[in-house]
Amino acid sequence: MDITIALPVLLGISSAVLIWAKRVGPIAALLLFLAGFETAGTGLSHPVNQLLAAVIHALNHH
Repeated sequence: MDITIALPVLLGISSAVLIWAKRVGPIAALLLFLAGFETAGTGLSHPVNQLLAAVIHALNHH
């Protein structure tokens, strides 16, 4: 019996657990969760990639 779970779901759950356990802050958990969309190549990966690129661009030119 195989159990499959999408990478973004897995990283979302792990982010929630890490916040609950107070191992990471909300910003680090959000970055972990967004990285899941980027690496999984889901339908949301393109908008998430654009968002991350815009944030990096804004931070570099600020």
